[in-house]
Amino acid sequence: MKNITRIIGLSFMALAATTVYGCELKVKKDPTTPVIAQAHTTVAHKHINNTVKIALLLDTSNSMDGLIDQAKSQLWDIVNKFAYVKARCGNDTNHDYIRPNLEIALYQYGNDNLSSSEGYIQQVLGFSGDLDEISEKLFSLNTNGGEEYCGQVIQTSLNQLDWGKNADNLKMIFIAGNEPFTQGKLNYKDAVTNASEKDVVINTIFCGNYQQGVSSQWKNGATLTGGDYMAIDHNKHIVHIDTPYDAKIVSLNTKLNATYIAYGSLGQAKLEKQYTQDSNAMEVEEAVAVKRAVSKSSRLYNNATWDLVDAADAEEFDASTLKKEQLPAALKNKSDKEIVKYISIKKEERTAIQSEIRELNKKREQFITQNQTDGNQGELENAMLSAIKKQAERKNYKWDE
Repeated sequence: MKNITRIIGLSFMALAATTVYGCELKVKKDPTTPVIAQAHTTVAHKHINNTVKIALLLDTSNSMDGLIDQAKSQLWDIVNKFAYVKARCGNDTNHDYIRPNLEIALYQYGNDNLSSSEGYIQQVLGFSGDLDEISEKLFSLNTNGGEEYCGQVIQTSLNQLDWGKNADNLKMIFIAGNEPFTQGKLNYKDAVTNASEKDVVINTIFCGNYQQGVSSQWKNGATLTGGDYMAIDHNKHIVHIDTPYDAKIVSLNTKLNATYIAYGSLGQAKLEKQYTQDSNAMEVEEAVAVKRAVSKSSRLYNNATWDLVDAADAEEFDASTLKKEQLPAALKNKSDKEIVKYISIKKEERTAIQSEIRELNKKREQFITQNQTDGNQGELENAMLSAIKKQAERKNYKWDE
C-alpha cells in the first residue's frame, strides 16, 4: 500500500583542437540577449560540452505492456546513474574531467495505431534533456498490434535525430522488442552499418528467451556495431524494496516543488507538468516517486527555460530584462533588487532540500543493498546500465566512486 497520495568567433587553433579531440566549445551568449526569453535549448555552459545521447526504440505492439511499464519505472535509475558520470575531452589528460549532459530520444514502433506508410514507426520525442518531458512521453505510450520493423526504425532514428559530429559524445541506440530482427523491407545490416558510420552503437534488448533472440538475429544486430545484446523478461514484476527513508524523501519532494518560480509563456504549463509527472511516478509505485525525487535533486534536472532559480545560475542573467507580465503574481510588483533577493532565498531553500534528499538517498541505497535479491533488480535497467558503463569507458567516461 502506498504511503502517500500520488535530462563564431573561435581562432583557427581552437577549431583545430576541436577537430582533434571532438569537443564542442560553447560560445558565450551575447550579454545583451535576455536570458529570460522562453528558450528551447539548454543554458550555455563555459566548459567543453560532452553529451551522452541515447535513443530508446520501444516495440509497442500488443505483447509489450511489460516493457513499457519497466521503462516508466526504471527511467529514473538510469538518470540517477548518469548524475555521477564524468568525461575527458578525447585522450587529453591536460583537462579535468567534466560532467556530460544527458539527452534521451524516444521512438515507438510496431503499433497498429501508427501510420503503415511510415512503417508503423513514430518519433515520440527528439533528443531532450528535459526530464519531465521524457517522463511525460513515456507515460503516453500504449500498446496495440502491428508489424515490427527493426531495421527501419533504426534507420529512421539515424535520419531524423541530430546525432552531431563530436567524437567524444557517447551515442547509443537501445532497441527493444520480441519479433525477428529481420522483419521489414530494409535489411537491418544496412541500418547498423549506417549507424557505425555515425559512430552510433546499437544495443539490442530481446524480450524473451536468450537463444531465441540469438537465432532471430538480435545478437548480430548489436555485434555488428560493437554493441551489446541482452535478453530480458519484460513481463517480470519488479518488487521494489521499501526503505525507512522513502516517505521523508517524498515529503521533501513536495517542499522542493515549492522552490520553483515559473516564468515566461510556458512557465505555468511546465510547472503543472512537473506535478503531473510526480503523480505519474507515484501511480506506478512510491519507490518510483522516490527515485524521481532523487533525480530532481541532481545536476541533470535543470529547468532554466522556465524556472527563475535555475535561470539565475547563468552569468548573463539580468533581472532588469524580465517582463513583468511573464512573472508570477508574487513578483509582478517587485523591484529588480527584490526579485533577485526572492530568487536567492528560493535557491537557498532548494539547495538545502536537495542536499537532504541526497543524504537520505545514500542511506536508502545502503538499505537496499543489504536487502537486495534477484527479484528486486530491474531487467531493463540492468541491461541498459551494463551496456552503457562498458561502452562509456571507451569514450573516457568514468563514474564517481
